[in-house]
Amino acid sequence: MLRTIRLTLAIISLTLITLLFLDFTGTLHAWFGWMAHIQFLPAVLALNVSVILLLVALTWIFGRIYCSVICPLGIFQDFLAWIGRKVSGKRHKLPYSYSPAKLWLRYGVLVIFIIAMATGIGSLVALLAPYSAYGRIAGNLLQPLWIWGNNALAYLAERADSYAFYETEVWLKSLPTFIIALVTFIILTILAVRNGRTYCNTICPVGTVLGFIARYSWFRISINETKCTSCSLCSRQCKAACIDYKKHKIDLSRCVACMDCIEQCKHDAISYKPQLPWKKMEMQSATTNNKQDNNNTRRSFLVGTALALGTSALKAQEKKVDGGLAPIIDKKRPVRQTPILPPGSQDTRHFAQHCTACQLCVSACPNQVLRPSTNIIKLMQPEMSYERGYCRPECVRCSEVCPTGAINLIDRAEKSSIKIGTAIWTRQNCITQSDGQPCDNCARHCPTEAIIMVADTQHPDSDIRIPAINAERCIGCGACEALCPARPYSAIHVEGIEIHHVI
Repeated sequence: MLRTIRLTLAIISLTLITLLFLDFTGTLHAWFGWMAHIQFLPAVLALNVSVILLLVALTWIFGRIYCSVICPLGIFQDFLAWIGRKVSGKRHKLPYSYSPAKLWLRYGVLVIFIIAMATGIGSLVALLAPYSAYGRIAGNLLQPLWIWGNNALAYLAERADSYAFYETEVWLKSLPTFIIALVTFIILTILAVRNGRTYCNTICPVGTVLGFIARYSWFRISINETKCTSCSLCSRQCKAACIDYKKHKIDLSRCVACMDCIEQCKHDAISYKPQLPWKKMEMQSATTNNKQDNNNTRRSFLVGTALALGTSALKAQEKKVDGGLAPIIDKKRPVRQTPILPPGSQDTRHFAQHCTACQLCVSACPNQVLRPSTNIIKLMQPEMSYERGYCRPECVRCSEVCPTGAINLIDRAEKSSIKIGTAIWTRQNCITQSDGQPCDNCARHCPTEAIIMVADTQHPDSDIRIPAINAERCIGCGACEALCPARPYSAIHVEGIEIHHVI
């Protein structure tokens, strides 16, 4: 019963968190956005004391259930291990064994992680943070499959005169981030299939921190030496490799309380019950191999894949409407001296120290202006670019979904007055100069009326006017850059500023 409860909660948790990254409509965040806020590292960075105390209390009372019920990367590893055993035909075999804790590696990674957080090396924090690692996998590998499935349904629904679905484009937001997500997925798959929870108990800094607390947990799995026959079934079932059946000892710092060993034991020698926390730690707690027999998780992940394989999905994605005109050249991203950060991020230092590059804001952005940075220090942390759209003054989605406080929650009225950058006009790119054609797109679409068309002093005899930018009124939303017809580079681009302020 305990294992069934744990599996049910884990499946629900993983499904909801995954849907947060897959949902491109923004509907689910209003209902389940709190799932991102109860993750351990985001709560620490956001200084969410209530959540931190809750997770610490849960760990002290029940052990590392956070790792087996709440953390998406931990649950995902169990899912990968289950899939691997199904594919390899080892469903009824027990491939694991006890191994001593690699303390030098666990504590070494934790020290490096803390130093990276303190010094603002966001790229290293992002690589090690478990929630962020799963976010990149979901956003870069699973979301395209989800959208392709949606596009297939939209294609079929349109043929049936129904518009219950609408198509949206799949695009590569950042090649380096995609590669990192793919490599992370491959490494996790290999480790999970071969050794279970190796990442959780040797690399993950959150697991190491919670392991300190779990040593003194009140409820713990214990081995009754009088009933134990040293058959090793529990040890070979434990993906945390923390059960030493020969000595009847369990490493509580690595046990994630998955309850698999309890079900596996044929002699009723293992139980999960409250014990005095000051008793010897070694005599308690057995742990994990997750069979994941419930099919709900498999369906939630494979439904997008099945739909993506349909021919209609490919046709829907490839359909382009250009009205029979010449093909439009895609815009190129300008080289910005200062990156543009989302409104609510305050300044570059605050943002770098709090962002874990989980990509939730990138996945949720309806305007397609957020994408992962390629800067080595801020690798994978989101920054703004306006080749595909602009930051609409009425949209505050990124501040609503950010769980770490890197992007503070702001309202629509506040956002329309926050200056995140300044527009700069490049004469040689403007079609008024290159083609000699009048254009006032930038002025017409500027929401703050920071751009006006004035006479060109360099060509006083010409009737064609050029844009003049009022830097004091410009908020850096990028409407001018996004809607500029010049190709491949816009005649106006936005330079970010290091410290945001209200105008």
